[in-house]
Amino acid sequence: MPKKPECRCEICKGSTCLNQIPLLSSLTDEEAEKISAGVSFKTFQKGEILFRAGDTANQLYIVCSGKVKLVSHTPEGREQILYILKGGDFFGAFNLLKENQFDATAEALTNSQVSMLSKSEFDRIILSHPEITLKVFEKAYERIRKLETLIERLSTSSLDARVAGLLLNMVPDFGSHTSEGILLKLTMSREDMGSYSGIARETMSRKLHLFDELGYIHLKSARQILIKDLEALRAILNEG
Repeated sequence: MPKKPECRCEICKGSTCLNQIPLLSSLTDEEAEKISAGVSFKTFQKGEILFRAGDTANQLYIVCSGKVKLVSHTPEGREQILYILKGGDFFGAFNLLKENQFDATAEALTNSQVSMLSKSEFDRIILSHPEITLKVFEKAYERIRKLETLIERLSTSSLDARVAGLLLNMVPDFGSHTSEGILLKLTMSREDMGSYSGIARETMSRKLHLFDELGYIHLKSARQILIKDLEALRAILNEG
């Protein structure tokens, strides 16, 4: 049996990085070993830029640990968060397929370990593994749906609905069920939350405190929010 390639990132503790990545989990050990030379690993510190909008797309980026935000900027210069990616998520695949430039900027939201797969290896993999190509398209569809939800949330005139929508949207990635409700353990600042919702940081803080006073949520700390009344938030979102 071929020897597994030596791991070059800190988080895998000696196991094969490539086989731990959901997108590439169907690769055999031998296939993973063959493409390992085309993979690089890097730790990005919080706030560090992975790439900027307009940069040439020549690598597939895969988040091993931490969180990365993809952002665009409005004509007025305001940052708008498009997606927040966590361990196992990847980005840049469609840019590689189209051989074009990145249309968003990627920034480490927390200290993050990222694998980078060269375009040549990516092209070879998708040609020989149709199931990986299918995963790429499934993820693209998922992100289109998320972007549609974001656009719908930003188009509403109600600031309350934007904040309620943001809290509900963060439940799958940041929430855990407790006896008191759903606890959101965030890696986002109030400024990031405002950027995600298209409102100013001060407005975000004011609305969160209002929701706290109304009993919908409890602000346990700067990075922990307890959702106490999920249905109330859904009602606010539906009212728009």
